[in-house]
Amino acid sequence: MQIEALKIYADVVRLRSFSRGAEANGVLQSAASQAVNSLERQLGVPLIDRSHRPFEVTPEGKLFYDGCRQIVDLYTELEATVRGVHKDVDAVVRVAAIFSVGLGDMSRYVQRFSESHPQARVQLEYLHPDRVYERVLEEAVDFGIVSFPQRRKELTVVPWRAEPMVLACLPGHRLAKRRAVAVRELDGEKFVAFDKGLAIRRQIDRLLRKHGAHVEVTMEFDNIEAIKRAVEVGAGVALLPEPTLARETALGTLAAARLEDSEFSRTLGIIHRRGKKFYPNTQDFLGLLLKNGKGHK
Repeated sequence: MQIEALKIYADVVRLRSFSRGAEANGVLQSAASQAVNSLERQLGVPLIDRSHRPFEVTPEGKLFYDGCRQIVDLYTELEATVRGVHKDVDAVVRVAAIFSVGLGDMSRYVQRFSESHPQARVQLEYLHPDRVYERVLEEAVDFGIVSFPQRRKELTVVPWRAEPMVLACLPGHRLAKRRAVAVRELDGEKFVAFDKGLAIRRQIDRLLRKHGAHVEVTMEFDNIEAIKRAVEVGAGVALLPEPTLARETALGTLAAARLEDSEFSRTLGIIHRRGKKFYPNTQDFLGLLLKNGKGHK
């Protein structure tokens, strides 16, 4: 069996598509199908059940996929070592992050990394949380950054940092001059919320219920920038991570007050496929993030 065929099979399964698996290997879809068919003939068992749309991987196919990934990863690492081009293997560090991870923060990390690693670059994608998980599980990126990371058997979660949640409101709001407010004081307020499907929305709703604060949700968004703009035009107040309000509070367009009866924070975590091996550039960028994320409050 050739390494190329194993890699094609692994990519077809990982991406759940013959066409996308073929594209990832620079071959035609027909060539990808032939490679998988050839493997099935050699093994004497079906690896993929094509009677379903989308296709399903057979139990033997799942077992073979796990082995293929390990073999392909080991071969890639061995080839890089022999060629002496370890640093070139991951000349592009691929990262997927939620929209609200902090554009300014990430830009500074990328700049610092580029200064110390001029031969490499970081490719950042800002996506909806569900897409971040998909990109990580497909191994289309090296790792992802999400809030309130989910625990899944296919993933490794590395805690990154915790950001205190604060009240964001207009400077003229009745609570704007307060350094701290009780969550129950938000009862009856017009409220700009995160979309219902997001983990951070569920956490905020739970906090409000716990303190008996019934708010009137006026608008919902899937990202912090849109929420801040809505608060600025008077759509209501919001609960947001403190670091994301630095620019607005400095300019005086928004005021922020801590929550005096809660230590509610947004936790950010780094996720990657369990067992994934990182090459030097990727490992260095990950190390830079972790070093600067420790103890961040």
